Amino acid sequence: MAASAQHKSVIITFPSETPDSVVQQAKDAIKANGGKITHEYNLIKGFAAEAPSVAMDAVSALGTEYPPVIEDDQIVTINQPATN
Repeated sequence: MAASAQHKSVIITFPSETPDSVVQQAKDAIKANGGKITHEYNLIKGFAAEAPSVAMDAVSALGTEYPPVIEDDQIVTINQPATN
């Protein structure tokens, strides 16, 4: 039996003019390939997901008119400069 595919936490965003139907197709592709949507954003066109690489490949293959940006979901910190 093959090992299950490694899931990755990602954030997928689209250009602001992307139709909602394209974003929905991307979410459907994530779910159809064994992933899950973990958060849907309201201020930007996009969502967070946990999914195997095959799911990200499916999203990338949806088209070039509204290209998705797929980034690793990670913690971002800011280091404050030292004061003298």
